[in-house]
Amino acid sequence: MKIAVTRLAGKEKDDEELFASFGHTVKTVSPLVAELKPNIMQQFVIDANSGEFDAVFFTSAYAAEHVAPLLDRAVSRTYRVIGIGPKTTETLRSYGLMAEMLSSYYSRDFVSYLGDWISGKRIGIPRADVPNKELSDSISDAGALAYEYRIYSLRASGVPLSLDGCDAVLFTSTKSFSDAVLPDMDGFLPMAIGEITANAMKIAGVVPEVTGDGSLRGTLERIREKYA
Repeated sequence: MKIAVTRLAGKEKDDEELFASFGHTVKTVSPLVAELKPNIMQQFVIDANSGEFDAVFFTSAYAAEHVAPLLDRAVSRTYRVIGIGPKTTETLRSYGLMAEMLSSYYSRDFVSYLGDWISGKRIGIPRADVPNKELSDSISDAGALAYEYRIYSLRASGVPLSLDGCDAVLFTSTKSFSDAVLPDMDGFLPMAIGEITANAMKIAGVVPEVTGDGSLRGTLERIREKYA
């Protein structure tokens, strides 16, 4: 199949090779545009390099790509660095950080991953300006302090998704679905990268044909299982 995938422009590195390994071709479509907030990012870097945190949690490869090069390597060894999923973690490690990988692709599992260790700890989170009350509340409920730095915003590009020649469209986040300017979806197979995105699609009346595990590779494996 030819599958359209919602991605921030420029973040589609390695997608072509990954999809080809499953026998598919890929087309990037970008319903969202990311805009950095330099002052907030700078403040996060200052705080991290001053040793203000016991752990830093990166919830996106975009944040990792922009923040990791600015972190002091020596200071970073005094706190835990955790990435969500292989792409984010790989990005962190490529800049010399000793990053752990969250054992699932959902930020809601962050607290359970850290277990009792998290109690009393200071957690720095450089992230998008998108609400994630479940994460911050779970950190507080575990007796820790969450310091969120909304270092970039995501806004709708306003550009209709170009699905010409595609058989399916894979939405990689709730916001990439909700903010997308969709064409007539007749003839296209809608897919979701994970259950949170799938639930948002169902609420809007679009039932995904495939729901992944939160990762591109896991979604492609489920596509193979269904359409083999």
